[in-house]
Amino acid sequence: MDFKDYIRVIPDFPQPGISFKDITTLLNDGEKYRLAIDELKQLVSNLKIDLIAGPEARGFVVGAPLAYALGVGFVPIRKSGKLPYETIEVGYDLEYGKDRLAMHSDAIKPGQNVLIADDLLATGGTISTSVDLVRQLGGNVVGTAFLIELGELNGRAKLPDIEVFSLVHYDY
Repeated sequence: MDFKDYIRVIPDFPQPGISFKDITTLLNDGEKYRLAIDELKQLVSNLKIDLIAGPEARGFVVGAPLAYALGVGFVPIRKSGKLPYETIEVGYDLEYGKDRLAMHSDAIKPGQNVLIADDLLATGGTISTSVDLVRQLGGNVVGTAFLIELGELNGRAKLPDIEVFSLVHYDY
């Protein structure tokens, strides 16, 4: 199935020259959403996965159902100040500033195999920061999974030695 048929492309959003990939049209179609999660499950089925971690917010709508489908737990990665328990944090650069991601300090046990899932791999900043968080807790990142990969932005370069699985590729 070509999932691009269910992803709306919005030109010049959020700024001129950007072609935004809107997954809400895929999420609105229960059958296609289920098929996308099932296909991601097949792509990662050869990995030994104990947990899936996903950065907010769209990483939740990919990672949580994928964790459910695989019968493993889900770990939310949130922006700083959003988790109620003791956390670890890592800062990262945004296009126009800086931000921080956080994870509960007891979310991952040393040696657990973790797949990181999100909706989109672009420049790799959010995902490489997520990898840093998992590794700080002693987790082993066994791969990353995405609905969409923007090949031109070369996010894979920030994920050396980590398998990357993507359903849809856009290469302009």
